[in-house]
Amino acid sequence: MARTILLTGFEPFGGETINPSWELARALDGETIAGHKIVAIQLPCVFGASVKTVQDAIATLDPVLVLAIGQAGDRSHMSLERVAINIDDARIPDNAGAQPVDTAIVPGAPSAYFSSLPIKPMLDALRLAGIPAEISQSAGTYVCNHVFYGLMHALDERTGTRGGFLHIPYLPEQAVRHAGAPSLSLPVAIEGVRVALRAALA
Repeated sequence: MARTILLTGFEPFGGETINPSWELARALDGETIAGHKIVAIQLPCVFGASVKTVQDAIATLDPVLVLAIGQAGDRSHMSLERVAINIDDARIPDNAGAQPVDTAIVPGAPSAYFSSLPIKPMLDALRLAGIPAEISQSAGTYVCNHVFYGLMHALDERTGTRGGFLHIPYLPEQAVRHAGAPSLSLPVAIEGVRVALRAALA
């Protein structure tokens, strides 16, 4: 029986009408990569509820790999995140109106968790495919980092499942509303995730 890859993307936030992370995840829903079936779920851009949604999906699907994806409108490359930190510090409210400041995500838990995906081989594969990619040392302190940390905390005591986080730029239709903002087309981003997942599974 095919094992599962869990792909997550976020609902729109911050005044946007779309979120490229969800457009990307849902485009790959049901696809098979290296014998593994992709299941995509949408996360609320809400502290707490987003992590619970991921944890529930892991419990239900028992995936071999989890790749959470988020929007980073100021970036020009697909960014493989190295580390999640145990802090929420929101510059804007989440979609439920919460705006935590200097708050631990999991009190008493480790200060940080590293991605358990092979980010260097994934980076090499992306660059070889001609897709703009980089390794990022910070996933921020908003809901993306919140989900990344919550994911890795959940996987810390779980065997057989690896996880990590990927930030992607705006889509072109978003970038036109943000003067000077970089963008990446959806077809390129979709192919980038396919390439990255194949490298991770290899």
